[in-house]
Amino acid sequence: METKDGFLIINKEKGCTSHDCVKQIRNLLNTKKVGHAGTLDPEVTGILPIAIGSATRFIQYLPQGKTYIGQIKLGIRTSTDDIHGKIINRKDWPKISNKKLDQYLNKFRGIIKQVPPKVSSVHVNGERAYKKSFKNENFELEPRKVTIDELLLIKWDQINGIIEIKIKCSAGTYIRSIARDVGEILNSEGCLLQLKRVSACGFDEQNSIKISDIEKDKGKKNATNYIIPTLSALNHISTLVLNKEEEINFWRTGRAIKVNTSYLNKSKFFDYKRPIKVVDKRKALLGIGFFNKEQTDINPKLVLNAK
Repeated sequence: METKDGFLIINKEKGCTSHDCVKQIRNLLNTKKVGHAGTLDPEVTGILPIAIGSATRFIQYLPQGKTYIGQIKLGIRTSTDDIHGKIINRKDWPKISNKKLDQYLNKFRGIIKQVPPKVSSVHVNGERAYKKSFKNENFELEPRKVTIDELLLIKWDQINGIIEIKIKCSAGTYIRSIARDVGEILNSEGCLLQLKRVSACGFDEQNSIKISDIEKDKGKKNATNYIIPTLSALNHISTLVLNKEEEINFWRTGRAIKVNTSYLNKSKFFDYKRPIKVVDKRKALLGIGFFNKEQTDINPKLVLNAK
């Protein structure tokens, strides 16, 4: 059975890295061209989009938002900013109402600056921060701007010092950093107790599958049924339909296309600076393009080879 191109949405279980998941899918589907959209730490569960075949070229054009449900444990500071690190300090947490706690969380809503955990994949002078941390090197990380679109207080356990939250955020956001900083702003300490990603890059649990379930079915048959076509994953992008063979040939040879606005289906997020997906009249995906400065032509950026 030929493996389809598209996205396989893995519901990742604890203990495996994102790279482990990619490796397992390569073996199960017997295909080399596999990649993932958005790393998950080994102890974090939930949605990990896996791109297969030509879909790997479209990862950067997926929606970038991610949603998590997690728990913050107050009173503890660790070397990794999560519960699995070495404890470096303990401090009592305050007695506080749900309403007052939610007011404190306002400081983490909207566009904020956060310092990534020292055990993270951020580059520092050409080397990953976690590698420097494991070598006990002294270094500082610069704060980065991230966007928190939603931060919902689900539950506050005063007795055990556990805050449960739902958070919708931009790519590059570290929930471990939020846990650490929430502890600090409450004049205590904080670390991430547990975390689950419930949506990523426009995908959620509804169309997800566990690798263990694929393995039970010996891989390809069950997994293929769960592969989402690349075109479906790009529904948020406006579409240009090429009806003429001459236009398609121009496109496939990397030449600009004069835009016939009657063939341009605009999404609600339409912007001349945003990418446009290009398809033929049979709705076969041809690639991704961008408008020129005059907004008259679309220049090819990603062109799929004809099959």
